[in-house]
Amino acid sequence: MALTAKQKAFVAEYLVDLNATQAAIRAGYSARNADKIGPELLGKTRVAEAIQEAMSKREQRTEITQDMVLRELAKIGFSDMRTYTKWSNRGIALIDSDSLAPEQSACVAEVTQTITESGGSIKFKLHDKVSALEKIGRHLGMFKDKVELTGDDGGPLQVLFSDKMRPPE
Repeated sequence: MALTAKQKAFVAEYLVDLNATQAAIRAGYSARNADKIGPELLGKTRVAEAIQEAMSKREQRTEITQDMVLRELAKIGFSDMRTYTKWSNRGIALIDSDSLAPEQSACVAEVTQTITESGGSIKFKLHDKVSALEKIGRHLGMFKDKVELTGDDGGPLQVLFSDKMRPPE
């Protein structure tokens, strides 16, 4: 069975930011229920397969693979400030940019120089290592987000059952 027009729109919108709730809204589903509809759509086999197929086509079209993204994140995550600077009790010096390999210069976020009458300063900044390592770790399944539910005043969560959902005694 083929996808409905709204489901096709959801697939296309989901690829924009991988946010199921926002994709559902942009695809024309009710904004009030989008937080339920989005994940529900992701759970449908046909929709999930369409998303995977679209992602695969995009990967081929753009020639950007997950491996490429991981390699870029790894450059940042495992970069070492000593590659770019030298410091001692006599001061700090930057390494000449011409001596950096392309994978090293890819880690540099900012280099600025300010010159004033009384001297000046240089700002040198690498991309965020912690963020890169976190993204790599999440991709590798190293981190599991846990949600802790508590009731009023931090007490135990009260579970209420309707007559139709009464647990066995």
